[in-house]
Amino acid sequence: MKHKLIEKDKIMSHFRDGMSLMYGGFMGQGTPPTLVKMILDSGVKNLTLIGNDTGKPGVGVAPLVEAGRVSRLISSHIGLLPETGRQMIAGEMAVELVPQGTLVERIRSGGAGLGGFLTPTGVGTIVEEGKQRINIDGRDYLLELPLRADLAIIHAHTGDKAGNLYYRLASRNFNPLIALAADTVFAEVEQLVDVGELKPDAIMTPGMLVTGLFQGDR
Repeated sequence: MKHKLIEKDKIMSHFRDGMSLMYGGFMGQGTPPTLVKMILDSGVKNLTLIGNDTGKPGVGVAPLVEAGRVSRLISSHIGLLPETGRQMIAGEMAVELVPQGTLVERIRSGGAGLGGFLTPTGVGTIVEEGKQRINIDGRDYLLELPLRADLAIIHAHTGDKAGNLYYRLASRNFNPLIALAADTVFAEVEQLVDVGELKPDAIMTPGMLVTGLFQGDR
């Protein structure tokens, strides 16, 4: 079985200005810190970020926002990183706020190759602006379109050399879904093991979805 271990310089060759980037985690927990630092150090800019939140000062994807590298954000909330709100109000960053369940389903739809899904969430609110309303059996729904990204950066607890991944705690938030919804997928793992050390029923993301992985800095 071909191993998926990858050198950091090979990963950085995939970064480019204007790329769209999905990331997992919640409040910065479960977001891969080494990969975020690599993106920051690469100097790429005009990024579109897609994820639950923008972390806290210095945590999660916050360094990318704080450095002014993000031009667009699709997220559920931004309250814990004041710089995100400042840039949004100043017109320095375009922000699309999406209810968390809707965001998850949009990503899932992108990963599953679906054309979108119908939800009653947001009907009659500002969330409805620019969207198609569809009535089914007397109830109104919004058509929400799928989300995909050029690159997904994943934090996993354990990975084997074939790229199979196991998540625990907050790292299970979004990470398994974004692995399906991006053209390129890089994973940073806390523990790297040989093939066969992960029990088959513990594997949450199969290696066939992973472009490359490495053990993160400790």
